[in-house]
Amino acid sequence: MISLKSKREIGIMAEASRIVAEVLQELREHCKAGVSTLELDRIAEEKTVKLGGQPAFKGYRGYPKSLCTSINQQVVHGIPGHTVLKEGDVIGLDFGVLYKGYFGDAAVTVPIGAIDPQTERLLQTAEECLYRGIEQLVPSNHLSDFSRVVQNHAESNGFSVVKEFGGHGIGRQLHEDPMVLNYVANGRGIKLREGLVLAIEPMLNVGTDRVQILSDGWTVVTLDGQPSAHFEHTVAITDNGPEILSKVA
Repeated sequence: MISLKSKREIGIMAEASRIVAEVLQELREHCKAGVSTLELDRIAEEKTVKLGGQPAFKGYRGYPKSLCTSINQQVVHGIPGHTVLKEGDVIGLDFGVLYKGYFGDAAVTVPIGAIDPQTERLLQTAEECLYRGIEQLVPSNHLSDFSRVVQNHAESNGFSVVKEFGGHGIGRQLHEDPMVLNYVANGRGIKLREGLVLAIEPMLNVGTDRVQILSDGWTVVTLDGQPSAHFEHTVAITDNGPEILSKVA
């Protein structure tokens, strides 16, 4: 069931999402060679609590940490541990916050030092997909308008779109209807309406779009071992156009 949010609710979600944005901004500054993903998880949790929020992922369906850290061929849901970042890696940071009963969710993929040109282009294209897709989130458009723009831009640049995972509605629950595909399936999808809040998250791969889940039950990796990139924002649909909630004011 799709839930439309009032302006009051969107205001609270903006507060939750700004905490997410501030945490991700600080994490980017700590993403350097020699830093462990466990240390990034600690920073994320401590800053969230300091800002008055609660990490949304910790304990969610049994997830053991606060932050998702996905390195190189890991697409999403990588679990922080003793892995140490090294020059040339890329790391996806996916983070969510619960604040006053509402959720915010966002993700970025960060290069560690200098990365190879193809992977650099992957990150650039994935982020472009995010913002081009956001432009489609206006009342009277359909969900497939978002999906089409993401898929077309990714594939025209030679990258594949992950089809087994996508974005989602968000509000009082971390994951709500509708699911937001990053590719066009059958039909046009729902008509977009004011008050709908979506966590949209293009996931692009260098090679195949096929993925698998590792034995930890969480970490999703590309089937061919090639790099992946993931960007996400929480966005409210308004009569004045899309409002990105998960950004630093």
